[in-house]
Amino acid sequence: MSDVVVAAVQIACTDDLEKNLAEIESHVRSAAKRGAQMVVLQELFEGPYFCKDIDQKHKARAKPFKGHATIARLSALARELSVVLPVSFYEVDGETRYNSLAMLDADGRVLGRYRKSHIPDSPGYSEKFYFANGETGFMVHDTAIGKVGAGICWDQWFPEAARAMVLQGAEILIYPTAIGSEPSFLNWDSRDHWQRVMQGHAGANLTPLIAANRVGIEKGESCDVVFYGSSFIADHTGAKLAEADRVTEGVITASLDLAAIAEARRSWGVFRDRRVDLYGGLTGQTPGTLLPVVAA
Repeated sequence: MSDVVVAAVQIACTDDLEKNLAEIESHVRSAAKRGAQMVVLQELFEGPYFCKDIDQKHKARAKPFKGHATIARLSALARELSVVLPVSFYEVDGETRYNSLAMLDADGRVLGRYRKSHIPDSPGYSEKFYFANGETGFMVHDTAIGKVGAGICWDQWFPEAARAMVLQGAEILIYPTAIGSEPSFLNWDSRDHWQRVMQGHAGANLTPLIAANRVGIEKGESCDVVFYGSSFIADHTGAKLAEADRVTEGVITASLDLAAIAEARRSWGVFRDRRVDLYGGLTGQTPGTLLPVVAA
């Protein structure tokens, strides 16, 4: 498939699972009516972003991958609408919990499960308490619309992740996300930095990219977070093709000519001229960190 229409959805989440899923389903249907063949959903859309607080009770939100009700429901929707649908969910496997993504193909089949590799830890985003480091490695899924590489939120800040997926053949990169204000730095707005980093991944790898974020003010026991939406779709040069605003729930779409993009990637030379003999230092230990790491 060459020309494909892709979409991103952003909503404000509540603690009412059925309400959230009904809203997600409505927006996926809207995207499909606009011609979308893949619809990217935000991170952990089943409920509020519980990582604002460190509280044992939230670990009960995790569910096993096998027999997961939300995945089953959205699998039926993907099959009905013939859309590729990446589904973010909180997974429990034995005693271990992960921030995971199931890639649903346009016929409803689950093509694979990715577990978030990079786990952040800062006030308002205490994910190391809830999620283990994913051990699946970076994955590329061979879908009905092409090869899709999927990361999750904090993964999007690491150029190594994007490059690893493109080297595995990814034609599109996607990042379900939950990002907003920083409780420790109330005047710090990371929105533009967040977008530019991913636009850089798209441009450096000549690979289009889709980021889906949530919107709304979510109040926690320890802090509040204002999620700033701004979901966007970038082309293979990093230019934004479509962008949502900071507060509105809804859908954005864009058309991608994957054949033309593949030709641009071949002709540009950034993969031809790679010097892998010089990149050994990328696998070494980080020389220092800005903030201490809190054990899970």
